[in-house]
Amino acid sequence: MDMNWPNENWHSIGDISDIPLRGARCVKTPQGKIAVFRTAENEVFAIEDHCPHKGGPLSQGIVHAKSVTCPLHNWVISLETGKALGADEGEVRTIPVLNEDGRLFIAVESLMMAAE
Repeated sequence: MDMNWPNENWHSIGDISDIPLRGARCVKTPQGKIAVFRTAENEVFAIEDHCPHKGGPLSQGIVHAKSVTCPLHNWVISLETGKALGADEGEVRTIPVLNEDGRLFIAVESLMMAAE
């Protein structure tokens, strides 16, 4: 991987073992809360921690396959694209995640660019 590692644009958020399988944890940033999810297949995704419908906390939702179901109104959000699935319309921002031997990092630069 050619990322000029270490790179100041990546922010450490802990270890993959900090997140249960099919679970999430919330990371607070100056630009808002980010939900970091771990699927049953050990894939890690990060998206804004608010449902595009009514702002429900996606980090408290149920993770299944590569999506999460919002705990408020059952909207299903793709962890890969941030888009609502099914008949619902809306989306949240996805945040790049790097998994380096179990250590997790999010792309801080993408958060700052989106906030401008």
